[in-house]
Amino acid sequence: MQKISETNMEFPLEFEETEEQVVVYGARVHNLRNINVTIPRNKLTVITGLSGSGKSSLAFDTIYAEGQRRYIETFSAYARSFLGNMERPDVDKITGLSPVISIEQKVTTRNPRSTVGTVTEIYDFLRLLFARAAEAFSYNTGEKMVKYTEEKIIQLIKNDFAGKRINILAPMVKGRKGHYRELFEQILRKGFLSARVDGEIVELRHNYRVDRYKNHFIEILIDKLKVDEVSTVRLKSSVQTAMKHGQGILMILDHDTQDVKYYSRLLMCPTTGISYNEPAPHNFSFNSPQGACQKCNGLGRVTEIDMEKIIPDKTKSISKGGIAPLGPYKNSMIFWQIEALGEKFDFTLNSPVSEISDEGLQAILFGTNERIQLKNTPLGTSMNYQMSYDGVIKYIDSQRDDNPSKTAQKWANQFVKTIVCDECNGNRLKKESLHFKIDGKNISELAQLDLNELGEWFNGLEDRITERQRLIGVEVIKEIRDRLGFMLGVGLNYLSLDRTAQSLSGGESQRIRLATQIGSQLVNVLYILDEPSIGLHHRDNLKLINALKQLRDSGNSVIVVEHDKDTMMHSDYLIDMGPLAGAHGGEIVAAGTPGEVLKTNTLTADYLNNRKKIQVPSIRRNGKSDYLEVFGCTGNNLKMVDLKIPLGKFICITGVSGSGKS
Repeated sequence: MQKISETNMEFPLEFEETEEQVVVYGARVHNLRNINVTIPRNKLTVITGLSGSGKSSLAFDTIYAEGQRRYIETFSAYARSFLGNMERPDVDKITGLSPVISIEQKVTTRNPRSTVGTVTEIYDFLRLLFARAAEAFSYNTGEKMVKYTEEKIIQLIKNDFAGKRINILAPMVKGRKGHYRELFEQILRKGFLSARVDGEIVELRHNYRVDRYKNHFIEILIDKLKVDEVSTVRLKSSVQTAMKHGQGILMILDHDTQDVKYYSRLLMCPTTGISYNEPAPHNFSFNSPQGACQKCNGLGRVTEIDMEKIIPDKTKSISKGGIAPLGPYKNSMIFWQIEALGEKFDFTLNSPVSEISDEGLQAILFGTNERIQLKNTPLGTSMNYQMSYDGVIKYIDSQRDDNPSKTAQKWANQFVKTIVCDECNGNRLKKESLHFKIDGKNISELAQLDLNELGEWFNGLEDRITERQRLIGVEVIKEIRDRLGFMLGVGLNYLSLDRTAQSLSGGESQRIRLATQIGSQLVNVLYILDEPSIGLHHRDNLKLINALKQLRDSGNSVIVVEHDKDTMMHSDYLIDMGPLAGAHGGEIVAAGTPGEVLKTNTLTADYLNNRKKIQVPSIRRNGKSDYLEVFGCTGNNLKMVDLKIPLGKFICITGVSGSGKS
């Protein structure tokens, strides 16, 4: 066992430098007392001791800081100029130092777009899998989308319309408003004389237009023919022309029955003719304009005005602050405008908000298209003029969106609430992206499964998909399984890929980064972790310890700052800092295998050997008679929780990892 730390400035002879050790000489960072320490490489080393005894000072502020400084020194002088100077930690010398990676106990991102899936890159592999192997379905009918080659389309037309007279059409407009005069002029310039407008074949002429306020369906009439009586050459030419002008889609109109059938080189609904572009990974990314829901911009949630915050008490009058953003009456323009509205809608500033008509309240909040007549004497002189009134809500929106002042934005934000986006139902993606499926599930449904369920879904997936999907997805599926295995291995089975990174606890963030590092398969690295067992239920502790050992067995050195007994007893080497905290700490009071440290008389050894225990009080406090009550909690995985907490007592909330404590 290593002796208690040396405090002399000379390097002791027993600290023989070998490639099997990291040796620290004369560390004096913070409260460290000129200590020397040897840490074995390619082992799991735990640094323990009282809070404030110098554990983090040794692990992070000395060893990690020196490793980071040496890494930065490998950069060019130009690159270092952007990073600033990194001070050398107060240590005489460190030998045997490998590249160092720190995995600390903190949430590293506050970006609402960052999720468990994006941090671990599992979602990136899911996007790739869906882009290459998913089947497309129509968001209108639920039918499987189809696409054909040009030769196949010609053959299908011959089979489907044998002996029939047909019109070949190229769709140009689908259910959009406008007069389309320019479009009709373009069609004429291209040499087409007829079009099908809202189901009727019309002869085009110059300046032809339709009602601009109605939705229209417009197709160019490419050709009229009887299928059996024309050559394949003509049919092929007409099909090519239709697909050129219809952006890869054509319509066949049965002249007798007026039935329509669609054909396309693109993914297309055979019934309605809607089409999707060929999928790419960015179509399934909520961080890309090609994939993100257009209403919420890929966040899954939107803000809207909260009317309960605008009018918190309907019994109050406007002059008494009944409309919260206005506050009590002031001799200002907006109150003069509302007074003028009162003359039209029969209310006064002293009327309770509850007695104002719906039309009047609507005008106050959302404005009116009419100019209103103002009569007031702000300067003792009567004034009579007209002006427009935009409403309270529009003013709040302008302060949120257009005013650069943080104070104004903060004021406006107090009147809004966040709700689930009704366009994507919180799924973050466009509806087209949500209708690509593998084994009946879209990418958002998979992201909502907890990692245990997701792992079970991937087990045996090859038996539930087609041979083509199997061949395309084999490597991607393997990568996803491996990464899921690493996450499950550190006890994160309860998380889902769509869980936002900013909602994770520090311990969860650290274990995610630990799983990512295990998956990276780096070797000859020195990892330093900060209390990874924090927040982890005893049930999952062994999983974490096995993950640390897996990192070690991959050819790495692992240093863990830890108080957990199980982690200490499973370590290869244990360093006990002390003897006390602060100015009375900063020394190594014991170092060696766990068995060797147990034989010492340190405070840590006393508790590990049960020579000392935390005494549990036999009498509990009565506390107060009052309670803190919460109702209907639904954050993250909480299921409408009602809770009654007594005041004046020491309250503990416990449960397995992921049960909803935080």
